[in-house]
Amino acid sequence: MTDIVRPGRLQNPPFRRSGHLLAALVTASALVLAAPGAAFASGNSNNNSSKSAGAKGTGKTAKGAKAANASSRSSAKEAKGSAARRDLKDGKGSKSQQLQAKGRKAQPASTARIATAAAAAAAAKTSAASKPSRKSAALQEANGAEARLIAVYELFGRGQARPALAKARELVRDYPNFQLAQLVYGDLLAAQVPPTNAMPDSAGIARLRGNPAMTELHEESRRRLQALRDRPPPGTVPSQFLSLSTKSRYAIAVDASRSRLYLLENSDKGLKLVADYYISVGKSGTDKVVEGDARTPLGVYYITSSLDPKSLKDFYGAGALPINYPNPYDVRRGKTGSGIWLHGTPPQQFARAPLASDGCVVMANPDLKQLLRKVQIGATPVVTARSLQWISPPQAEKEAQTFTSAINAWKDIRASGNEAQLKKFYLPDFQRNSKKPVNGMTAPHDEVEYAQGKRVQFKDMSYLHWRDGDDTMVATFGEVFEGEKSGRTRRQYWLRQGSEWKLFHEEILG
Repeated sequence: MTDIVRPGRLQNPPFRRSGHLLAALVTASALVLAAPGAAFASGNSNNNSSKSAGAKGTGKTAKGAKAANASSRSSAKEAKGSAARRDLKDGKGSKSQQLQAKGRKAQPASTARIATAAAAAAAAKTSAASKPSRKSAALQEANGAEARLIAVYELFGRGQARPALAKARELVRDYPNFQLAQLVYGDLLAAQVPPTNAMPDSAGIARLRGNPAMTELHEESRRRLQALRDRPPPGTVPSQFLSLSTKSRYAIAVDASRSRLYLLENSDKGLKLVADYYISVGKSGTDKVVEGDARTPLGVYYITSSLDPKSLKDFYGAGALPINYPNPYDVRRGKTGSGIWLHGTPPQQFARAPLASDGCVVMANPDLKQLLRKVQIGATPVVTARSLQWISPPQAEKEAQTFTSAINAWKDIRASGNEAQLKKFYLPDFQRNSKKPVNGMTAPHDEVEYAQGKRVQFKDMSYLHWRDGDDTMVATFGEVFEGEKSGRTRRQYWLRQGSEWKLFHEEILG
């Protein structure tokens, strides 16, 4: 990107045609977040474009397109053309809007794009103001670059085109590899030239409509603004986190449908959303099944290590956080693959398209650096879902009740020494990761011998719930027997069969 952008100024535009070529992005149609142009009832004459500006105006206008192309090329090897197959559904509508009756002044797509984004930002901010508890503070704190982009939209939405342009110029100066910001900057430049009756270059628009980089930026913009508008209800948590021990200081939840990673801080008062970030997932989507399918797995996982960026290729950016895919539930269902990480982006790229990785979760490097300071190896849970459902803490407690009863019954029957009753809690294919082979037939005997009739106290309990065809629970806890000061830490995987919970896997963590 540095050969395209110099101290906030865009160089050598790739398309020397009318500024109307940017109509291919048609973000105004794609960002169905607010009434188009609602924030522009009092806009000034600077917010129109002109073909007569020619080499001067257009030379600046298409710069965002070149920035996007540069970024697209940097990840073309991994993308394998998947973005090119995606259709820009709103293209026809936006084109027909511009091909208006002869003699009428058509609003350029670049202005419409900014207008709608600004209206979306304003609508979200207004909603937050009317409901203070639903303000978008977490988004604003998550990423300085993203917050500044939203601020550009909001300024333009209030009719302050020149301050918006100044802010955009500063943003691309500070983040020259932020291709979406480059595009917005180009749009704002286009909005500065006077109106015209000229018709758009249809052939040029048709070419840009098929440009993968344009399509990807279109979708990135839509998802970023959707995250600003659709905030999690105040005081709620992702439905998977029924209970989390304070030993886990943070928890991570990924919503693939919104291209968003949510960071929650944990304390004795419960989980609290503290930040969220734009992310990319597998170019084939989610629900990984086999090695090489370019999908991001869905499930409940834990961070297993933190890889030093010095040991990695530049492709992975500021570092990488591997997760334990495939987990025991994945293995039970025959899923394969490995090397699923949360990692950064190459130096020349600020962010990647929403669907761009080989299955990893990819973040902008400034965001990943924040995450690296928070996570705990082996203790930070990571939920990856198609779409997160947010529930209240009382609802989470209610959903945990049946499982709490089951695991307490398992504990009490083990203490009683009744092997026959204890065996009912194990599936025949139960496994434990230990040197000595343990299955569903031998586990009850081993547990009774280990307990020796002593009562045990559970501590630091965590319940992570996952529904995906089956109903499963991942329980992590410590146990201390009577008369002892320390004991084992276990992670158990349970499966609901009918009204009963059954154990199918266990890990002894320490």
